[in-house]
Amino acid sequence: MRLKLKTSILLAGTVLFTGLLHTNMAHAVVDDLVRQAITLLDKGQFQQAFDLLVPQETKRAGDPDFDTVMGIAANDTQQYTRAIFALERVLLTQPENSRARAELGRALFAVGDNAGARRVLLETKRDNIPAQVSATIDQFLQAIDRNEAEARSSAKFYVESSLGTDSNVNSGPSNGNVAVPAFGGAVFTLNPANAANKDTFATLGAGLSARHVLDPRWSLLANATINQRWHADKTAVDNFQLDGNLGTSYRYNKHELVAVVQASTYYVNAARARDQLGVVGEWTYRLNGEMQVTSYAQLSQLSYPGQSVRDANRTVLGTSYAQGFSSGLTAFGGIYIGTEKQKNSALPHLGHKLMGVRAGAQQRLNENVSAFSGISFENRKFGGTDPLFLVTRQDDQFNLNAGLNWVPAKTWRVTPQVSYTKVKSNIAISDFDRTVLSVSVRKDF
Repeated sequence: MRLKLKTSILLAGTVLFTGLLHTNMAHAVVDDLVRQAITLLDKGQFQQAFDLLVPQETKRAGDPDFDTVMGIAANDTQQYTRAIFALERVLLTQPENSRARAELGRALFAVGDNAGARRVLLETKRDNIPAQVSATIDQFLQAIDRNEAEARSSAKFYVESSLGTDSNVNSGPSNGNVAVPAFGGAVFTLNPANAANKDTFATLGAGLSARHVLDPRWSLLANATINQRWHADKTAVDNFQLDGNLGTSYRYNKHELVAVVQASTYYVNAARARDQLGVVGEWTYRLNGEMQVTSYAQLSQLSYPGQSVRDANRTVLGTSYAQGFSSGLTAFGGIYIGTEKQKNSALPHLGHKLMGVRAGAQQRLNENVSAFSGISFENRKFGGTDPLFLVTRQDDQFNLNAGLNWVPAKTWRVTPQVSYTKVKSNIAISDFDRTVLSVSVRKDF
């Protein structure tokens, strides 16, 4: 949401600051190069204007007419650092140039210099500028307030509940008759509890996240969530999960580095089924107000109480890209690879290598409703021959989901959604599909 909001504000500046261009240059004597660049900017041909001016920048730097249009073109092509240099040169010789000052505020906002952006935008508001431009500056100032609020220490809490129906609550195979090669291909009938089972469910969860700001660059992070899921009939698969993270983040210009320790425990039918302990390192690079790249590494130990032969070390490396658009659309895509290496070297068929891709989008429909969808694929190749099915297991997992986020009132969110999972495996008991329909209600505090 923050990415989309910042995108819309920056684009609003492109459109509404345009009126100041001719206001500040109408009486200036400009040459053909500057005049041609202004024409291209008026037509919305920002890249062409920038490409026209760049070869002359070294020669013309210091000419306020040239530097003004150079700064505007740099802003409109997201070359914010170039814009800052050009516009600061203008204001050294023309401190009354409102367009240059407004554009400088836009560039400083884009690179995260909130204090500098606030100062020059407030100075611009004191000039005799059109009301529409003044309103756009107010949008920037409000966004700066939100950015600064996010930079302060904070704690957030939520509770969430959902109701739904699940076509396969235990991820069991749809065919209860399975041929087992290790027994000469004899067909065994699965216990009905181990085949696909449909049921309705309800969940209740809560979460707490906190950030303690040590200074403008360093912060301490903490997060904890709990979730309980109950089933109407298949109570043997009722489950409970508790997750916690503790770490630190470092911010510098467009970069943010995060390192956290993660711990998780998962219960099925009130019995502890899996514990996970590990560390995650993450690097986010914000190219500008609407585009960012995130890369991460996750190292963790998986422990299965009562089934220690399944204990494993898991490593995942991945990267993703997200972008916001002026239409209210936010889209993302990512790839990852990893391994889950079993600790018992005599059982290689329990470990696997994995790779996956995922993509998704969210579109704002109006002030209170947005639609979202996502798709992902993961391939898992196991490390040895399965002793019962006499093949090396390989899984292909597909996931699709779609839904709506509706905000009926501030701090409330209602989310109806549908998700579909299909696992294609060369081992019959691992081959299944699953459809989940649910509606959740969340309250933030």
